[in-house]
Amino acid sequence: MLLFGLLAVGSAYAAFAPDNATADTSAQSQQIEEGKKLFAVGCASCHGLNAEGGGNGEGKMAGPSLIGVGAAAVDFQVGTGRMPAMQPGAQIPRKTPSYTQAEIEAMAAYVASLAPGPAVPAEEAYDVSKATDEQVTRGGELFRTNCTACHNFAGKGGALPNGRYAPSLMGVSEKHIYEAMLTGPQQMPVFSDQVLQPEDKRDIIAYVKALETQKDPGGFGLGRLGPVSEGLWGWLVGIGLLVGVAVWIGAKGVKAKGAKAE
Repeated sequence: MLLFGLLAVGSAYAAFAPDNATADTSAQSQQIEEGKKLFAVGCASCHGLNAEGGGNGEGKMAGPSLIGVGAAAVDFQVGTGRMPAMQPGAQIPRKTPSYTQAEIEAMAAYVASLAPGPAVPAEEAYDVSKATDEQVTRGGELFRTNCTACHNFAGKGGALPNGRYAPSLMGVSEKHIYEAMLTGPQQMPVFSDQVLQPEDKRDIIAYVKALETQKDPGGFGLGRLGPVSEGLWGWLVGIGLLVGVAVWIGAKGVKAKGAKAE
């Protein structure tokens, strides 16, 4: 009876599943092959023909190995325009992407096929369109604990040693913020699901998006750069006015003494 049951299940699966499975496998293989071709043209000169890293020995930039970085790292780096990089430097800035979304997905599929790594998150993982005030508040607490040391209390970014900097988070898409936490690009640490749970990442994203629409109730925001801009404003305007008033009082006193002497 057991053997008969196994044969029946196997026969039913063979009759109904293979066509769809073959179609899915074929589509995935085609996407990986397309990604491999794009990678060979746009990425191999720095990262190696097989993504092993190290450049090609002809004076090109030596990029790190991409084996095991996962599709999420490719989607972030290429989707934000950081890759392909135009020239080496301490920090690769964000710019307009050089590839379409379909091409980015193909390259991500190719790199993901080389070794296991973080996958591109599903939309529900970073969708904050229905975030509650409680989630935003919780995200703010997590952001101030884990992110403000580099990205500033308002997500405007900040300077780091050796010519590096933490970029501004304003205008960055929800997906790319999630992928950055998941993969740790450049000098950013990796906030894996063991460090920050998926719901923690989503709450942080909700807080960052709330910052984009937050107004400055005190008046001028001064770039929200903290004590640097505030201190500069205080010295130039505050101390400047005091010095001006002191000079005016002094000049007025001299004139008064001159008038009495006459």
